[in-house]
Amino acid sequence: MSNQNTPRILITGGAGFLGSHLCHRFYNEGFDVIAMDNLITGSLKNIEDLFGKERFTFMNNDVTKFVHVSGHLDYILHFASPASPIDYLKIPIQTLKVGAHGTHNLLGLAKTKDARILVASTSEVYGDPLEHPQTEKYLGNVDPVGPRGVYDEAKRYMEALTMAYHRFHNVETRIVRIFNTFGPKMRLNDGRVLPAFLGNALEGKDLPIFGDGSQTRSFCYVDDTIEGIYRILMSDCPDPINIGNPNEISIAEFAKEVQELFPDRSIGMDYHPLPKGDPKLRRPDISKAKELLNWQPITGRKEGLMRTLKYFESIPQEERDTQAHNDFSKFIIR
Repeated sequence: MSNQNTPRILITGGAGFLGSHLCHRFYNEGFDVIAMDNLITGSLKNIEDLFGKERFTFMNNDVTKFVHVSGHLDYILHFASPASPIDYLKIPIQTLKVGAHGTHNLLGLAKTKDARILVASTSEVYGDPLEHPQTEKYLGNVDPVGPRGVYDEAKRYMEALTMAYHRFHNVETRIVRIFNTFGPKMRLNDGRVLPAFLGNALEGKDLPIFGDGSQTRSFCYVDDTIEGIYRILMSDCPDPINIGNPNEISIAEFAKEVQELFPDRSIGMDYHPLPKGDPKLRRPDISKAKELLNWQPITGRKEGLMRTLKYFESIPQEERDTQAHNDFSKFIIR
């Protein structure tokens, strides 16, 4: 039963990668947690340890159709959305809908419940950037009709709608722009570069490299990202804030770091054409997060890689086999 004195939070996408980590964080903080997910890309295994606990509720629901939560609600975290290229290229219409209709439904719920809402945006709103590193003031270089447009534009619309509700309806809103995040609870076959590398390495296969591997990414360990999200929710800033690790690395150099985790195996590199729209550079400017939130990542990439590898190794081989590796020619590495 919900207690009026206990802060109550709804987390959409609660069975997904980041959503499940957020469920655990807010549960441990003493919140009454409602996880909502339609399980298209999420997995109940990510939150199964919370089932049966007094302050946790799971709702199987598609936020693009309707959202109803009885009782009081203090906070909403909108994290429902495919986030990996493999997923949003398979379900492009649903991806657009969850950014548009889903966000609209949740902002309406926030207005009705007088709840503070934080929406999960992305570094992809910067597109293939002409400014480096990317600050929150940069307006981006996005191709609205390219294959990535279904995800990028959904998130850009989400931000615009969120700010409209903030300005017109005085809803308490927060926006986080999340850069590449990795850690336990990722799917091996989700199409992003880190699980693709670790998944192949575990099977003794070569690592897929797109183009010459000179494109860069900045990887942030999930615990650091979750801490940043928590601080944004509790802050007074309605404007977008970057959360990511500014420690930039090329994909080719990152592949070498992964190879070094497997010194007893001969793992090469498997080169593929660079997909259309693949950003050449990605690095967050986190000056705003440092100044307003006193936040910066504290987990080194190697330490995070070791923790993530340990998680993937803990997955039973039979389950790993069911997460069949995708056709890398269709990947758009994030």
